Amino acid sequence: MSDSTSGSSWLERLGKVFSDEPESRENLVKVLVDAQAQGIIDSDALVMIQGVLDVSEARVRDIMIPRLQMALIDASEPLESILETMLETSHSRYPVICDKKIIGILLAKDVFRAVVKGELKTKEDLAKIYRKPIFVPESKRLNVLLREFKASRNHLALVVDEYAELAGLVTIEDVLEQIVGNIEDEHDAEEQENIQKRTAHSYSMQAFTPIEEFNAFFNVNLEVDNSETMGGFLASKFGHVPQLEESLELDGFSFKVLKGNERRAELFEVKVLDEAIKTQFDCATEERKVAS
Repeated sequence: MSDSTSGSSWLERLGKVFSDEPESRENLVKVLVDAQAQGIIDSDALVMIQGVLDVSEARVRDIMIPRLQMALIDASEPLESILETMLETSHSRYPVICDKKIIGILLAKDVFRAVVKGELKTKEDLAKIYRKPIFVPESKRLNVLLREFKASRNHLALVVDEYAELAGLVTIEDVLEQIVGNIEDEHDAEEQENIQKRTAHSYSMQAFTPIEEFNAFFNVNLEVDNSETMGGFLASKFGHVPQLEESLELDGFSFKVLKGNERRAELFEVKVLDEAIKTQFDCATEERKVAS
């Protein structure tokens, strides 16, 4: 068979798939893969088409940022602490909590505009620019969510489970990444850090965080045994494998298990309780900023 005949055959097959009703999704994908192999479409186009097909099948729960990893604004914190949290975490949108309930969404651009205009003096001023939170079920299909994002011009939605409890959040970027692949920005590297700020003096910490890293981050010197990681150190202090929601106060900190199983803890919430440590940490953070 000549090359021209072969090319015509592939074009005819591809045209038939899009002109007639495909027999199955698997058949459609196979033809697309074959078309890419023949050079009829390029690899980037194939990846995007497959992404579109996946979006039509996937649900919000498959891509959402879990509640335990969300960066939040605590409405009970002083205005200065809230602004400091926004500067350090550098997100564009923040869910605002009060007494464990979401009361609004704070957009960094709204805060910046209010600061520039001199309209942000108190927390009452801040509350005036909260946006209304949008809630979606974790079972919603991604293609439906994307259509709703476009229609409402919202870029973030809070995800609730079957019991109407907050399960996480999802952004329009999360959905688009399912089509075009990972969209990295200048803050993505920071999001991979073992210790991440959530609210003022509240952090999430991976269990495998080295003790030296913890000490350097908080400018402290924990007394340790022969442990190398914070997970191992805390397990020795608990006296057993710490379970979900278990907490321990130690050396001016509160440690609470956010994620884990019966074999090990994986993620902790760390809160700074000691005022001297808070002051010392804030001073060290300010010095690092000046130095950079």
